[in-house]
Amino acid sequence: MLNRIKALFGDPDGSTGDAAGGEDSLQLAAAALLVEAAQMDDHFEERERAKILQLVRDRFALSEEEAATLLESASLRVADSSQLFGFTRVVNDRFSFDERIELMEMLWQVVYVDGALHDYEANLMRRIAGLIHVTDRENGEARKRALSRLDLEG
Repeated sequence: MLNRIKALFGDPDGSTGDAAGGEDSLQLAAAALLVEAAQMDDHFEERERAKILQLVRDRFALSEEEAATLLESASLRVADSSQLFGFTRVVNDRFSFDERIELMEMLWQVVYVDGALHDYEANLMRRIAGLIHVTDRENGEARKRALSRLDLEG
């Protein structure tokens, strides 16, 4: 698992050509979108990092070490990329509609974990929802569920 994630980092399009690498590329794309959301307000705080680690661990059934490696790879990939399209393309191709809504909920949790929604974050969320073909209604519902989850955790 860790070697496959590391190998992905060296591959510009994030694909390895095999089924296992495909799953890793999906995880990397989802994690990269979460990192992008966390960094959008120019502050990548520890609580955002912790939330992303928790979300990817839970969603992809990863160990602590695997989640940390995935987050590091995603952070490096985001730093090297100025476009969302590559990440959202992988998500579109590999996630079902329900999984894309779940990803939006995860993104909303990361955006709101610091207690505030920055204008840039709101814009990013609209762009990602459009790129992964999640309707405004479903995106709004995902946002409400994310806020509810954060209230329950806090």
